[in-house]
Amino acid sequence: MVLSRRDYDALLARAGDEDPKLTVLDNVCFGLRERGLPREEQLAVANDFIAKVGLKGFEQHFPKQLSGGMQQRTALARALANKPRMLLMDEPFGALDHQTRELMQELLLGIWEAERKTVLFVTHDIDEAVFMGTRVVVMSARPGRIKLDRRVDLPHPRHYAMKTTPAFAALKAELMETVRDEVRAAQAAMN
Repeated sequence: MVLSRRDYDALLARAGDEDPKLTVLDNVCFGLRERGLPREEQLAVANDFIAKVGLKGFEQHFPKQLSGGMQQRTALARALANKPRMLLMDEPFGALDHQTRELMQELLLGIWEAERKTVLFVTHDIDEAVFMGTRVVVMSARPGRIKLDRRVDLPHPRHYAMKTTPAFAALKAELMETVRDEVRAAQAAMN
């Protein structure tokens, strides 16, 4: 499947896509303003999502004054404030430290559990894929094809302690083996 811009409403990549000249509040309001919403409505929606991502009190800060995790939460609030039908997330937590990454995973899951938006989440981190997903798709190397497609039948709401359960470990092991097989095949093809 090939996605075009018409297929999704919001793209969230790594931190740094915020407008450096706008505050957190104005970054979140940006898409709302472009859609023509009155300023009062922009502020209500933006403040709601700023609170949901844990940035209350930072509304007047600029991106350079924020940590990478806070910048990513700003981007998440901006994307969700526009009420997308589908959110495409391409390695959004890849540049974050381990603890911040896990907190962002839990934050996004909590918002997803409340909002139920469709999210296509691209990651190379198997733990992240299992923890975040309702379905995990492993792609082959060149050419990129679906190698494995698995449902993630782990209950919601999810807590980081789930990563130590036998069900989590079993799915992770299956995915790791599939990825390892694909890496070996790709390396053999290069020799």
